[in-house]
Amino acid sequence: MRLSGKGAFITGGASGLGYGCAEAFLNEGARVVIADVDAEKGAQAAEKLGEKAFFLKLDVSVEEEWVTALREAETWLGKLHTLVNSAGIAFFLDVEKTSLDDWRRMMAVNLDGVFLGCKHGIAPIERAGGGSIINLSSISGIIGGANLAAYNASKGGVRLLSKSVALHCARKGTGVRCNSVHPTFVQTPMVDEFVAKTKNPERTRAALVAQIPIGRIGEPADVAAMAVYLASDESSFVTGAEMVLDGGLSAQ
Repeated sequence: MRLSGKGAFITGGASGLGYGCAEAFLNEGARVVIADVDAEKGAQAAEKLGEKAFFLKLDVSVEEEWVTALREAETWLGKLHTLVNSAGIAFFLDVEKTSLDDWRRMMAVNLDGVFLGCKHGIAPIERAGGGSIINLSSISGIIGGANLAAYNASKGGVRLLSKSVALHCARKGTGVRCNSVHPTFVQTPMVDEFVAKTKNPERTRAALVAQIPIGRIGEPADVAAMAVYLASDESSFVTGAEMVLDGGLSAQ
């Protein structure tokens, strides 16, 4: 039980990587608050996860909602040791086809949301005696894509924001570590939706797999295992790092 006695707050917890992290954390002994903008799916997810999980509605782009949600989470958990910023959106447009509204929406969720989580999450984690902020970025935060202008920018921002937060916390002596996680394609509703919208979904999925040397796309459990490590005391000397989970894609 690597997370026994720890409390965690996970955004985007109604589905995908956030839900996968919540499952893994609970299996390792943590208590978990999942947050999501979709109240119906979030409540269903919390019920499925069991009595050690609790749901709070949260639009990660709204600062006031962060303040309220973290206060309620700390009350329910007793102590907050880990924050996982998993909420995110994606669309596939090159820079010329990306509208300013598209750009701003992507930044609001993917980057502003992480910024606000870090800004307001440090204090409760420090009160708990220290812990971990885990920011889910993407391999697209390290490697560019022609049709990912806004997504690349938002996830690249998460990568460097995480390093700044890590250095701030270390120098201030908060006991809070901060790291970013960079998966490639993972079997989530987001990827399924992208594949389903293409002209030939079967060919598209095969093309995704072909890019990854290990020969498969990722599973939520792959990312959740890394999150468990970063939330655990095993990673007490790890901060400001970027953890790449891409099946060898970026090694080429």
